[in-house]
Amino acid sequence: MKALMFGWEFPPHILGGLGTASYGLTRGMWECGDMDITFVIPKPYGDEDRSFAHIIGTSQTPVAWRDVNRDYVESRIGKVMDPELYFRLRDHIYADFNYMRTNDIGCIEFSGRYPDNLLEEINNYSITAGVIARTVDFDIIHSHDWLTYPAGIHAKQVTGKPLVIHVHATDYDRSRGNVNPTVFNIERDGMLHADHIITVSDLTRRTVIEKYGIDASKVTTVHNAVVPLDRELLDIRMPKGKDKVVTFLGRITMQKGPEYFVEAAAKVLRNNHNVRFVMAGSGDMMDKMIQLAASRGIADRFHFPGFQKGRQVYEMLAASDVYIMPSVSEPFGISPLEAMQMGVPSIISKQSGCAEILTNVIKTDYWDIDAMADAINAIVSYPALYKQLRENGLAEVNQITWDKAGRKVIDIYNKVLGR
Repeated sequence: MKALMFGWEFPPHILGGLGTASYGLTRGMWECGDMDITFVIPKPYGDEDRSFAHIIGTSQTPVAWRDVNRDYVESRIGKVMDPELYFRLRDHIYADFNYMRTNDIGCIEFSGRYPDNLLEEINNYSITAGVIARTVDFDIIHSHDWLTYPAGIHAKQVTGKPLVIHVHATDYDRSRGNVNPTVFNIERDGMLHADHIITVSDLTRRTVIEKYGIDASKVTTVHNAVVPLDRELLDIRMPKGKDKVVTFLGRITMQKGPEYFVEAAAKVLRNNHNVRFVMAGSGDMMDKMIQLAASRGIADRFHFPGFQKGRQVYEMLAASDVYIMPSVSEPFGISPLEAMQMGVPSIISKQSGCAEILTNVIKTDYWDIDAMADAINAIVSYPALYKQLRENGLAEVNQITWDKAGRKVIDIYNKVLGR
């Protein structure tokens, strides 16, 4: 079976959980066998793992004809795409896009991030999707998250192939209910055009059904998973002092509930001064959290190391005694699973999708800072509890693999295709 996937991130260049999940699922589906996946992203860098997927960058997809030779194309994009694919794509340009800002080989430039002109990039991405869909051979379309729904719709319209959309989050999660109407309309338009919808948790499934008015029979939950860690990462050892380390790792935004982490830390530190707290990440609430820690008089026990990626994430986890995810509304939340892989006991909010499948963690309501503080104190104070959560958590997470999720997605494909 051949799938054309549209995504926005792909490791090693990721800005959040979307890229991690997209990579894991694609690899897991490939491991199931008999899957040929073309994965489209705005801006590849050439160092992506291409052993299980064909990577196409919209930044290397021509939308305007240019009379260029193979050697010149090779010099321009040879590190990220086969020039022969460029010429095949060029033969399928379907309209005159010379009025748009294109470069010397007729391609639109993409940031590969989440720029201020994000809506413009989403629209440009959907234009290139028309060229790609006319060129690549595939059976089904799969769009990851709202940024790629317009691309998926366009690909469906020009080919007649069925569309599956993957809801990794909704604007209800990101905004705590203060929904951006433009984003909401893009999300709902994708859901209405989709032949089937995959959500990363039952929590998200209910949101899709109740908030977007989608027929329940059209929506299926496929929980996320984790990629088994390489021995190199499992063997990371970080020096530990006498202080216990409690870590929050993620975007510092209102969806993630960072203020509850700070408030719980303040409660812990009233009675236990041998604990340090780390808020690793970046986001629009970072300055507020620095100020909040200072106002609570705990700044000397608080650390803000900034955005972590790749090996840095696992070094941070290896140095931690407790991991905490106090999200207000978390569609899934892969980071606790990554912590458990490193043997770090985890505390998660009941308002997270991963709470539906994890047993060997402590679950609290995001707003219950007393329960959160009690859980932190218990883990850092009682070695038996720490050992139990560490060992049982590790055994549990090792069973949550992407090939199992991949098989469920392939089953959905077969159902949509009537096979």
